[in-house]
Amino acid sequence: MGRGSMDLAAAAAALLILCFGIAGVASDASDHRYKKGDPVPLYANKVGPFHNPRQIHKMIVLFLVRVDGVSIFCTDSLLLIHVFVYSETYRYFDLPFCTPEHLKEKREALGEILNGDRLVDAPYKLDFREDFKFKELCKKKLKPEDVARFRDAVAKDYYFQMYYDDLPIWGFVGKVDKEGKDLSDYKYYLFRQMQFDILYNEDRVIEISVHTDPNALVDITEDRDIEVDFTYSAKWQKTKTTFKKRMEKYSQTSSQPHHLEIHWFSIINSCVTVLLLTGFLATILMRVLKNDFVKYAHDEESTEELEETGWKYIHGDVFRFPKNKSLFAACLGSGTQLFALTVFIFILALVGVFYPYNRGSLFTALVVIYALTSGIAGYTATSFYCQLEGTNWVRNLLLTGCLFCGPLFMTFCFLNTVAIVYSATAALPFGTIVVIALIWVLVTAPLLVLGGIAGKNSKSEFQAPCQTKKYPREIPPLPWYRGTIPQMAMAGFLPFSAIYIELYYIFASVWGHRIYTIYSILFIVFIILLIVTAFITIALTYFQLAAEDHEWWWRSFLCGGSTGLFVYAYCLYYYYARSDMSGFLQTSFFFGYMACICYGFFLLLGMVGFHAALLFVRHIYRSIKCE
Repeated sequence: MGRGSMDLAAAAAALLILCFGIAGVASDASDHRYKKGDPVPLYANKVGPFHNPRQIHKMIVLFLVRVDGVSIFCTDSLLLIHVFVYSETYRYFDLPFCTPEHLKEKREALGEILNGDRLVDAPYKLDFREDFKFKELCKKKLKPEDVARFRDAVAKDYYFQMYYDDLPIWGFVGKVDKEGKDLSDYKYYLFRQMQFDILYNEDRVIEISVHTDPNALVDITEDRDIEVDFTYSAKWQKTKTTFKKRMEKYSQTSSQPHHLEIHWFSIINSCVTVLLLTGFLATILMRVLKNDFVKYAHDEESTEELEETGWKYIHGDVFRFPKNKSLFAACLGSGTQLFALTVFIFILALVGVFYPYNRGSLFTALVVIYALTSGIAGYTATSFYCQLEGTNWVRNLLLTGCLFCGPLFMTFCFLNTVAIVYSATAALPFGTIVVIALIWVLVTAPLLVLGGIAGKNSKSEFQAPCQTKKYPREIPPLPWYRGTIPQMAMAGFLPFSAIYIELYYIFASVWGHRIYTIYSILFIVFIILLIVTAFITIALTYFQLAAEDHEWWWRSFLCGGSTGLFVYAYCLYYYYARSDMSGFLQTSFFFGYMACICYGFFLLLGMVGFHAALLFVRHIYRSIKCE
């Protein structure tokens, strides 16, 4: 990686930290200070089925607790995770709620739109410190088709989400009374009364929750004309909680002792795996390699002509450049860019940029950092391609730019079309697509080209301690378990076993009903994953060379990245065995975007595996005398 690209990436990270730090204290409507009677901004966001949870960055799903028929949303069970995935949600007023006369949409930033937020002014008026026991929202005449839409939403456990002074609110649309075993015996009820409980400290809003009146229900079991009187009430109470601590409740669940114990158990399990693998490799390096060095040194001193065997025998072929070297260099460049992106995201997370309900910050960071790190991909791919004596560096640069973005773009086109058909909030507006395209054209592509030019002009040569012979040696017949696919299976299993416990919590947070905000633990697990991937790739590379198989270049990359395939296999298990997700929309989004994420991990870990193997191969061949 060139110094210019590193300086550019560092400056981009610093700029993002500064921008997010400023954005974190600003309010979309005020400085969060109000006088009694002042209007407080309340936005309705979206609705969606509970069993297809949408937990993109800021979305959290609450467990519904019913006490004496009262529906309460418990803040002790809040869920939060920052992940680039979508799920099934729709605009709030896609259901026939009471609509304001002038429906005003909130102007949203790029990250909020990517987050799936579609905020509009809510019809509820909750002025600061204004208590009232009863206020009519509207009298709505529901036609049979409206009743059917509400009943379908209640049957799927639809919840809604709003934002009050940037604080999230959740509520369910209705409830189902399962009086009998048959569906025909079920009764469907719509909630028509909402009670808002709001806590304040001096001139600040600290907390808000909503529950329903068990006696204010509307039977919507049958399709018929119904007149519904939607009402609401508000109750204000004083609290000692300060404004700075009002967001702590959204992440405190992840810090509870029993959660920390499981996370630390995951880390200990991973560390034990690393220690065992390290000991295994130490045995190889200290015993096997030492014996090899002694043997080869004795052969060199001997005057007798002895036939060389083992990994020294292929010293004239081990640094023979791989087939499809343009694709190989592009894979390394894309993997390096994704590695840099991951590191920068971790830095922002660890410094507190992605605090609870900083809407859209993660998605903005992903788009901006990916665009700014494209120069790293261009430099890495082109410089390595030129080291491999490649000539068509322009084609290599185009391949690098499309290697990850191409599949991601094709997946996005398909899933965005599905979202449009379903009228889901995951469908991006045309203007947002144009903005992203302009970022790619005006930022990503130019930096990719500049990085490629810098890589081409670096004029670095491939450092090979042994000369490559003109004609390659024939690889001897090997048993089936030394093939590429069995080796990939062996290479991917160990790193996956080191992270699978933590992986379950991540999946349960993204697609289920748990919380994950402890980025420090996640960062430690990521470091362990890199170490295990590097070690297992080195071990398998040694065994491959010892069997006189010199085609280790692609094998080391595929073995390093095979953990991504294991993660995708875990996606299949999680979807069918651990989740309640269903429907074509949810299924396509789950497997589509998880495929892109696992593909990114494949490129990232493949790059790590190859560079680890390259350092090892250079070291062992530098330690012997090659004629």
